[in-house]
Amino acid sequence: RPFKPEELEQIVAPIVQYPDPLLAQIFRASTYPLEVIQAARFAKANPNLKDQALNDELKKQTWDDSVKSLVSFPQVLEMMDSQLEWMQKLGDAVLAQQKDTMDAIQRLRTKAQTTGNLKSNEQQKVIVEQTEPPQQQTIIRIEPASSDVIYVPTYNPEIVYGPWPYPYYPPYYYYPPYYPYGYFATVAI
Repeated sequence: RPFKPEELEQIVAPIVQYPDPLLAQIFRASTYPLEVIQAARFAKANPNLKDQALNDELKKQTWDDSVKSLVSFPQVLEMMDSQLEWMQKLGDAVLAQQKDTMDAIQRLRTKAQTTGNLKSNEQQKVIVEQTEPPQQQTIIRIEPASSDVIYVPTYNPEIVYGPWPYPYYPPYYYYPPYYPYGYFATVAI
């Protein structure tokens, strides 16, 4: 059965404020859950691989490129690996209800912006655009402030979006250890 709008918001809540290039990789990777798990195991087994050595080892893997790209974002890979039910639901939503999933992203971005919790800063640019008539829709994009670094925000969905309106569908939430709220993990690209 299709996910309801409130279920989609529950699913996407922990990643709505991620920059769009990273969000796209997460969406695609979520449709390859076994490969994500394999990549997470690979990352845990090879914590000292960096830069070119890491790229050389990733070339040997048969995973989808989106999964390979997440190895550079250990906190994202860890979240996907440790929250298997959530990752499966995200992958299902992306495959079966892509437009509805993107609409849920936009609704939550609008809520976060309205509450003052989504704005441009040194790490990201928040871009608000209007689509052409007849739809006349507001689209909020999040881009990295720098072309060679992506910051991954850490936040509590129940705080960022204001009071959560769906008590039967509380937002998924992952709080990586040792990261304070509002922290941006840095990943050079």
